[in-house]
Amino acid sequence: MNTTSTPLQYRDQQAWRDLQQFLPTRLRLTDDTAPEEEFWDWHGHRVHLDRYRNPDAKAKVVLHHGVGTNGRQMSLILGAPLAQRGFETIALDNLGYGLTQVKPGTTPSYDDWVDLVVDFLAHERSRDDRPLVLYGLSAGGMLTYHVATKAPRGTLAGIVGMTFLDQRVQQVRDETAHDRLTSRAGVPLMSLLAKTPLAKVRYPMRLASKMSALANDPGAMRVFMADRTSAANRVSVRFLDSYMNYTPAVEPTAFDACPVLLTQPAEDRWSPHHLSLPVLSPITKVPVDTVTLDNAGHYPLEEPGLQQMQDAIAAFVTQHTT
Repeated sequence: MNTTSTPLQYRDQQAWRDLQQFLPTRLRLTDDTAPEEEFWDWHGHRVHLDRYRNPDAKAKVVLHHGVGTNGRQMSLILGAPLAQRGFETIALDNLGYGLTQVKPGTTPSYDDWVDLVVDFLAHERSRDDRPLVLYGLSAGGMLTYHVATKAPRGTLAGIVGMTFLDQRVQQVRDETAHDRLTSRAGVPLMSLLAKTPLAKVRYPMRLASKMSALANDPGAMRVFMADRTSAANRVSVRFLDSYMNYTPAVEPTAFDACPVLLTQPAEDRWSPHHLSLPVLSPITKVPVDTVTLDNAGHYPLEEPGLQQMQDAIAAFVTQHTT
């Protein structure tokens, strides 16, 4: 959540500049190659966007972070590389993350996250009719599914997830929460507290989730854990409860909105491949593909996984938007 010391734009933030030192040289941005920054107003919130504008692009890719990352971190590993391949990309900061400015006096829920993205896609489609693909890292992967089930049919040409975690599944809770006590006792407690004035209390995500597994490089983890706009963030009890118990508009057995791609890091210590199967295995009405990213962690900093991810997503977008 933003604080008074949080800059208004990423051009004035040091954290992403420190993080990109752990990326391959080819992915490091300068002030000249960084995305344009803009804000989109949504119900009194000012939503920060990183955009690589390209009116000649045949497709647009919208990038969504997880519960330990932000939009600029999506621009680093995917937004800029896809833009270099001719796509228009937009990375957004959802409510409480990155540099988005939450409306004073409000306590956003995960339901608000889904509704915000559904409305943002509608906003983009009102500007032009180019096809849209939605990508999500970590918790953002399941958000792509939730959005696809709720958005009007035809909104999305495809969704890409760096894991699809249905937190209603106890095994998923057990393996992605900070510890077993949190997954077994903490989640029900959050549900009780969410019905009281304590719903507004903010809880560190590092204590709620297995944030220590966000990246496999210890130096990168130190940068992440010092960044209040990403991994060092705190979220409300209301948000945690709604995130852990969210019910999609359509269950996987009936999902037919668009093709699906999972880009699974091979060295993911937070959400290994088997945790996405409760969502992906029952999907039979549309194509579902999986690409393994060799040597890559949950937030991928490593080659060849980064190159494999960028190649696979570029091919997926091209296949389903032309």
